[in-house]
Amino acid sequence: MNLIHIEPINKSNWEDALAISLHKSQEKLVPSVIESLAWAYIKPWDEAFDPYILRKDDKTVGFFYLSYTPHSTNNYWIGGFQIDKNYQGIGLGTQSLTRIIEFIQEVHRQCEVISLTIEKSNAHARKLYEKLGFVNQDQENQDGEVIYKLNLK
Repeated sequence: MNLIHIEPINKSNWEDALAISLHKSQEKLVPSVIESLAWAYIKPWDEAFDPYILRKDDKTVGFFYLSYTPHSTNNYWIGGFQIDKNYQGIGLGTQSLTRIIEFIQEVHRQCEVISLTIEKSNAHARKLYEKLGFVNQDQENQDGEVIYKLNLK
């Protein structure tokens, strides 16, 4: 049983989201929560951009956003995925990513492919995503990040 809960960021929990912090060496690997919340408001890429916090035992342990084209089958992107530095190294990254994949399948039943990008230097993230079935597409986005995809169907 997965004990990770996903909550949309709203007026009652946005401060919890902003309290998430990373180790200094990780800060350049993912967008900050504040930057991601700005994107959620501006929606620079697709029609939908939904930010979420990850909770375990009523503690906010992480953050991610889902950027997607509604009703598409293959344009769902996980971004900004991060686990607070105080909760790293105890398996919450794997638990959280597993729950995120389940969540996407529950909320967006038509989704067949989930995509994400990884900074080339982020070996830890690469290992996590590959362990859960994401496959390197041997392509880079406009920022030089490596594109990974997970086929669901």
